[in-house]
Amino acid sequence: MQLVLASASPARLATLRSAGVEPRVIVSGVDESQLDGLPPAELALRLAELKCAAVATREDVPTGALVLGCDSVLELDGEALGKPGSAEVAVQRWQMMRGRSGVLHTGHCLREVSSGRVAAATASTTVHFADVSDDEITAYVATGEPLEVAGAFTVDGLGGAFVSGIEGDHHNVVGVSLPLLRELVVELGHTWTALWDEAGVSPA
Repeated sequence: MQLVLASASPARLATLRSAGVEPRVIVSGVDESQLDGLPPAELALRLAELKCAAVATREDVPTGALVLGCDSVLELDGEALGKPGSAEVAVQRWQMMRGRSGVLHTGHCLREVSSGRVAAATASTTVHFADVSDDEITAYVATGEPLEVAGAFTVDGLGGAFVSGIEGDHHNVVGVSLPLLRELVVELGHTWTALWDEAGVSPA
């Protein structure tokens, strides 16, 4: 059973690989700006569903595959914060976020290509941000790392030093909740360890 990852995120790919899963990557090409005005958790799930659907219907996707779409947004003061896209916006975000806490929502949508059955859910993790200085924000934004990631931060990269704590699944903040994904795989009638077989993982 092959997992197809409908995401260009290197962090999601690395997380799956470290868990013994070797997915095939097919970028969805979905315009993330097409949905607006939804609550943050719902927005993350809807975008994940769109990405999954866009890839699952492609002719080059194997019939026996499971297609995974994911999308993450940071909720702060009830507002959904996606990728800042520019240095100016990233600086503003961090000035808002520092010394505070937000909730990182990652929508997960898993589709069994052969049957069209879908299992979907959102994982939410509370993230506590350090009270970083203006100089630290400027230096971090200048690296370019926060510009193309949800919430303008990473926990597995340079931004890790600016996250003082996490309540919930650490992997979810990176971009894919492994415990939730396992539940979705089981919901569709498969076993998580079957994905290891595809990656060549075998017992010692």
